[in-house]
Amino acid sequence: MADRITQLQDYINNQADNFCNAIGVLQRFAVPSPVPGFDRGSATPQQNQTEMQDLAKIYAEQIARTAKDIDVLIESLPSEESTTDLQVASLQKLEHENFEAALKLESVVKEGETLLEHLQKVLHEIAQSQLQSQDVTMDTN
Repeated sequence: MADRITQLQDYINNQADNFCNAIGVLQRFAVPSPVPGFDRGSATPQQNQTEMQDLAKIYAEQIARTAKDIDVLIESLPSEESTTDLQVASLQKLEHENFEAALKLESVVKEGETLLEHLQKVLHEIAQSQLQSQDVTMDTN
């Protein structure tokens, strides 16, 4: 997976494509402006208003979504206040928390192993008593 800077560049390129395509749609459906002294004729092409509205909505949504994605990526970048010292302190804190969690996990595992041994002993005693009771019932028959 690409890093955040590369993702940001990809989104910016995508946004530039969105803007270029939106401008192309505007040019396609734009009504010619009259220029004084130059008559191109009164013939104006019939425009499909629903198609223009649909494309305008699609490009508006794409531009807004991409802008939001760009904002999210920018917010996820480290800030200028995030100096090396702060990052080192944060990593040391995480390492300490990780060490404490590892100690806690070890104690829970040891406790679980002790309980498992106790359960195995109890199950063994139950099995032995069942075998002895079966032997006793067979001897009496």
